[in-house]
Amino acid sequence: MAGREPSMEDILASIKKVIAEEKELRSTVQVAAPPPAARVEPEPEEPAEEEVLELDQPVIEEMQLPQVDLGPPLVSDDAAEASRSRLAALQEAAASAPPPPAVNPLEQMVRDMLRPMLKDWLDQNLPGIVDEHVKREIGRITGQGL
Repeated sequence: MAGREPSMEDILASIKKVIAEEKELRSTVQVAAPPPAARVEPEPEEPAEEEVLELDQPVIEEMQLPQVDLGPPLVSDDAAEASRSRLAALQEAAASAPPPPAVNPLEQMVRDMLRPMLKDWLDQNLPGIVDEHVKREIGRITGQGL
């Protein structure tokens, strides 16, 4: 009866058989293990205090970085401060700018007008364009012109 599908009872019987075999294997493995009294347990040590990095602690303090002489600064303090103030003004302007509108009405109107024209053009021209490119690529791959 190799052609018939197994019934639900056959499947359940097979699963029960696998579970029973696995239980039998586990019981033989446990018997083979030395009894708990024969095992030498290391004496419990005091739990070591784990170092936990708190999120408010900077990571860079933990690392020992070598001291490097960078020489004199590349920009003067006045130029650096002027740049900082301009960047702060840019950041403030960007934060207070209103969000752009979700849809530009003129752009949406142009899209709606162009959609049928684009669909007609694609329906007429896309199969020919794809066919031409496929022929060219097949010719390039095989080394034969089609």
